Amino acid sequence: MADEPHILLVDDERDIRDPLASYLGKNGIRVTKADSAAAAREILAVHAIDLVLLDIMMPGEDGISLAGFIRATSATPVILLTAKAEELDRVLGLEIGADDYVTKPFSPRELLARIKAVLRRTSGGGAAAVHAPDAAGYAFGGWVLRTGERELVDAEGVAVPLSTGEYNLLHAFVTHPRRVLTRDQLLDLSQGRELAAFERSIDNHISRLRRKVEADAADPTLIKTVWGGGYMLAAEVRRI
Repeated sequence: MADEPHILLVDDERDIRDPLASYLGKNGIRVTKADSAAAAREILAVHAIDLVLLDIMMPGEDGISLAGFIRATSATPVILLTAKAEELDRVLGLEIGADDYVTKPFSPRELLARIKAVLRRTSGGGAAAVHAPDAAGYAFGGWVLRTGERELVDAEGVAVPLSTGEYNLLHAFVTHPRRVLTRDQLLDLSQGRELAAFERSIDNHISRLRRKVEADAADPTLIKTVWGGGYMLAAEVRRI
């Protein structure tokens, strides 16, 4: 990532879009603006974007649909801009892979802090650098987490894509198997303590991981919930 991160700001309201782009620009962030999901798709197809700042409520294709497209086609982080009345949509956005959300009306200063936190977590200088390859991989429950390639592979050798957050979280589990890890411990192990104030989606990361590694995500046997404690990887782990 360049010294000046490149953000795509998607909002149909010019009164929000233009002043926010100006504020972020004055604080060292390059901003490309889009007034619709269609325009955002065109920009994403031709530009390297470090983060998408995305309004949920837009005419035509909404932000939830666009966030789903971004998550299905890339690892580009997404921060949702939501209204208080949109709690259901906000939850749906986090479930499909948004990295954070900010409720309108918001403080530009707070939003800038959220942006920087997500960028630290997902950039090469942030969470991606938390874990250097300490083994070729970890085998557990029919899966292999390859640390060199930072990918998850099933029993047939087929790679399953992981976001940076999902990889770091799974790495925390395989390096601490059969141990109950609290949410705070998982934040420390997977993302860094300084991000805890901004991280609201640890449970959503767990939910997405379960959909990828469990035979039945509704009845998990690998990543178990320990009520009142946290989460635990129940499988035996073997370094390879």
